[in-house]
Amino acid sequence: MIRVKRVYEPHGHPDGPGYLVERLWPRGVRKESLPLDGWLRDIAPTNELRRWFGHDPARWEEFQRRYRAELDAHPETWQPLLEAARRGDVTLYYSARDTEHNNALALKEYLEGKLPRH
Repeated sequence: MIRVKRVYEPHGHPDGPGYLVERLWPRGVRKESLPLDGWLRDIAPTNELRRWFGHDPARWEEFQRRYRAELDAHPETWQPLLEAARRGDVTLYYSARDTEHNNALALKEYLEGKLPRH
């Protein structure tokens, strides 16, 4: 199962390996405070796409389309994460305020589309 969690929320017990999927380190968060197994900068949307999106819900559908195209062009960034998800639970950490329109949710949906259905 792939979960998403906001870095600013209480973490409790980790749900499998955890990965920060942001290009920039979250403001005000100490590295040792996150239960991370890795920081996957290159899996995050490009700076250009992040700026264009600006967390505008009206741009969500187009953001997802463009982000999927970026991911399709760079499978080396997400293949290890997909392999980890095949083995068990994985948590994607993000920093956006918007819990319904963020790159971690888009990435989760993308990866789940590549996992076999049971």
